[in-house]
Amino acid sequence: MTFSIAARCAETGMFGIAVSSSSPAVAARCAHARAGVGAFGTQNITDPRLGPAGLDLMAQGASAEQAIATLRQSTPYVEFRQLVAVDAKGGTAAHSGDHTLGTHATAQAHNVAAAGNLLRDAEIPAKMVAAFQRTQGHLGDRLLAAMEAALAAGGEEGPVHSAGMLIVRDVPWPIADLRVDWSDGDPIIELRRLWDLYKPQLEDYVTRALNPTAAPSFGVPGNK
Repeated sequence: MTFSIAARCAETGMFGIAVSSSSPAVAARCAHARAGVGAFGTQNITDPRLGPAGLDLMAQGASAEQAIATLRQSTPYVEFRQLVAVDAKGGTAAHSGDHTLGTHATAQAHNVAAAGNLLRDAEIPAKMVAAFQRTQGHLGDRLLAAMEAALAAGGEEGPVHSAGMLIVRDVPWPIADLRVDWSDGDPIIELRRLWDLYKPQLEDYVTRALNPTAAPSFGVPGNK
């Protein structure tokens, strides 16, 4: 029903998570990230509370592995949950409960972790991690390359209908929070198009927030 990837950019300190599912508006429930702390994904039979809870634990000094271990010990129904996390040092962790749906798997490396359930192929998370590692450029480009690799490898058992990507940096708001909440086509292709539109403007939006006098023209009708 869902596949996702959480990652850290070692060069910039950005964190991000991308996710896709057959369910509508998947990113609204499953994708969580916090500047300076990490990224956390919660999926399968999703409990959206686990994302902020995991990030709170990492903000208090827990590693990704310790945060997920704590949630496994303290959370009701954890056997229904699938989790991925990456922390401020690039440590990663993943959990698939005993009631995770269908063919499911996780894969981890330094700075990146991926997970999926109801997959066509148990190797898909490993292929996502490999695609992330071999792709260069902005964290958003690398996350989307991983999502595209998942789809190319078979994706879910059924068609996906929603996708999203969340990226945080050195400001207290997401620098990108892009979503395709429902598509009868390919939401990952649509998310890529949205990212290609947004990426060249991303820094301008940050500058406008921090110092509007240093920002370029808004470039909208009526602006003089």
